[in-house]
Formats: sequence, C-alpha cells, structure tokens
Amino acid sequence: MGKKNFRLDNKTAYILLSPIVILLTIFVVIPFIYAIRVSFYDWSFYQDSEFVGFRNFYMVLTDRLFGEAVWVGLKFALMVVPATLVLAFLFANVVKNIGSKLSGFVKTSIYIPTIISGIVASVIFVFIYDYMGGLANYVIGLFGYEPKAWLAEVATALPSIAAPAVWLGFGLTTLIMLAGLHDIPESYYEAANLEGAGPFKKMVYITIPLMRNVILYLLVTGFIAQVSQFELSLVMTNGGPLSETTTPNLYILNHFRNDVMVGNSIAASLLLFVVLGSVSALIFKVLNSEKAIDG
Repeated sequence: MGKKNFRLDNKTAYILLSPIVILLTIFVVIPFIYAIRVSFYDWSFYQDSEFVGFRNFYMVLTDRLFGEAVWVGLKFALMVVPATLVLAFLFANVVKNIGSKLSGFVKTSIYIPTIISGIVASVIFVFIYDYMGGLANYVIGLFGYEPKAWLAEVATALPSIAAPAVWLGFGLTTLIMLAGLHDIPESYYEAANLEGAGPFKKMVYITIPLMRNVILYLLVTGFIAQVSQFELSLVMTNGGPLSETTTPNLYILNHFRNDVMVGNSIAASLLLFVVLGSVSALIFKVLNSEKAIDG
C-alpha cells in the first residue's frame, strides 16, 4: 500500500511539474543550446552561415569595448546594490516599528516605483538632470554651486544613472527585507532586552545574522539585474560620454543593431553569462548560505 501511494504521489508531482518543465525547455533550454551553436558560426539573417569555430569569442574577448562594458556594469552594480540594500534595510526597520495602518500606506507607496517602466524612469530623471531647469541643478544652486551637465560629464554620468536604478529597486527590496524582519522571532529581542543589549548590538548579533539568506538572495539577484541593466543608459545617455555608461547589454544591443553577423552578439551574450555566473559564485563563496537557526 505504501509503495502504491508513493508511486501515485510521484505521478502527481510529475504532472504538476510538467507544464513548467515544458515551458522552460521551449523558452530557455532549446534557445540556450541553439545560441551556443550559433556562436560558432558567422551567422546572418541575409546569407548562408559559415562555421568559424571560436573566432567570435576571440573577437569579443579582444575587443577593448567589451572589457570596458563589463567593467562599467560591475561599477554600476557596486554603486546601486549596496546603496539599495542599506537604504532598504534601514527603511524596513522603520516600517516594521510604525503603526499597522500607516505601515500599509507606506508599503504601498514605496512599491510604486517597482511597477514603473525603466524607460519612464529614464525620462523622469532626464528632466531632473536638465542643465537649465532641472531639479538637481536647482538644489545645488541653493548651496552656491554652478549648474552641472550631469549626464554629459565623465565623472557624474554613471552615478547619475545609478540614482534612478536605486529608486526603481528600493521598493521591492524593502518589502523583501521587511518580510525577513517579520520572520525573526520576537523572543530573541526580548531576551536581548533582558541582557541589556542596545539597538546596535541587537542589529549586529540578531538581525543581520538571521537575515543572512535574505541578504544573500538580494545580493545575487541585485548584481545580476544591475550588471544586465541597459534601459537607463540607453535612454539617458546612449552609452556616453566616451562609453562611460555603456553596460554589457547595451554593448550587445549596439552590436546586434549595427552588425549583420549575429554570431558576435551571441558570443558576447554567452561570455556575459559566464561573467554573471562567476560573480554569483563569488558572492555565494563569500557569504555562505546557512540554514536558519529555527529550521
């Protein structure tokens, strides 16, 4: 009887999993395998393909612009992800400790940027950074500074794009942080209060260690998302000035639009996949995921 039930459970599980497996196979596995195949060809929409082996990969790896684009993507992620995590963590603690009615309003408000398109956010911030009538120059003018061409100067272009990226990701990151905070048993904080621990010690010895897996998840997904970002740089600067805001995906998009031979773009995409996998593995290595104490 036990074996029969076991087989029925397995059959039910396979039936329930089959739709997602089929969809993943059609839209992820098959295209990925086909992309690997195309990367070894001088492939074009307009002429016959020609096998070239690793030449596409060699051309991408020896292209100075690809290396610069990867470095720009990493710098961009290093600007956006830590700032988003710190702000979200602090704000999630504030939201947790305010009244339930006000908490609902605040959570709804901070989630709004998450549903805004990156293109719309880009347009909004282009107006904010406008040289003549933008809010950014108006604010610094109150302190006696001269107007700046935020998106046209090498020193300020990438940080100026990082600001809307933080704004777009702040809401969802805060809500995930808040869910993690609510998952920590209050008994730990009560015990810490009895021992006379202050807010800083409770944060260092209770909150952050128990939020390790949440922080790890947000770090990995955040780095992947920000290194892959291209909408903001495409609309706000088109990769300029001097390729200072050309992210890897924008580099690939430019090649795809301007180069009739698609194999080069596919090879760059696969190399970016390796970079993202390496960054994720490094984060997992540095911050080992651990089972929760109550698990």
